Amino acid sequence: MKQDDGDLDSLVRKRLRALRVAQGWSLDALAARAQLSPSTLSRIETGQRRLALDQLVTLSRALDTSLDQLVETTTEDVVSNPVHDAAHQTMRWTVRADPDITVVRQRMVDPPPDNPSRMRAHPGREWLVVLSGTVTLLLGNRRLRVETNQAAEFPTMLPHAIGTAGGPAEILGIFDRDARRGHQDRDEPSAADHPTR
Repeated sequence: MKQDDGDLDSLVRKRLRALRVAQGWSLDALAARAQLSPSTLSRIETGQRRLALDQLVTLSRALDTSLDQLVETTTEDVVSNPVHDAAHQTMRWTVRADPDITVVRQRMVDPPPDNPSRMRAHPGREWLVVLSGTVTLLLGNRRLRVETNQAAEFPTMLPHAIGTAGGPAEILGIFDRDARRGHQDRDEPSAADHPTR
């Protein structure tokens, strides 16, 4: 790889430095791991020395990454748009890197159900954060108050339901594959049962 390879050259050099800094390593520390001199590594990072394939292989190993990751230039679109569900007042995103994970944003206006038989249990795990307002999380025999900027994570095999606590609220939930399926297989689509689908 030549110095005048342009964008790729610059990207690889920035990536090398960023990975070194992220590990908390000095030039001396990474140079020792890669069996290079610190001055050689410094010149590689700053563009004063040609990038050689054998050095990139050695540096990728020393940085616990692969050569492919070090020189990768193609990236998928990093911005994604939600799928809107107006009936349930939700927006849903799938995480590209892990399609088994679903992220849901929902505005809630109803309190949790009064009847414990309306609480749901299903395989999986859920995590939620309250973006605004306050919600009540019914979890087994517990009644938990979750306020703005607080989060809750729980196994969904515990009977559970969630609703507002004194006014509208907005939440962001993250569901693993099993939890997502548990909400897709619902018999009753009522938001009061457990609105984060």
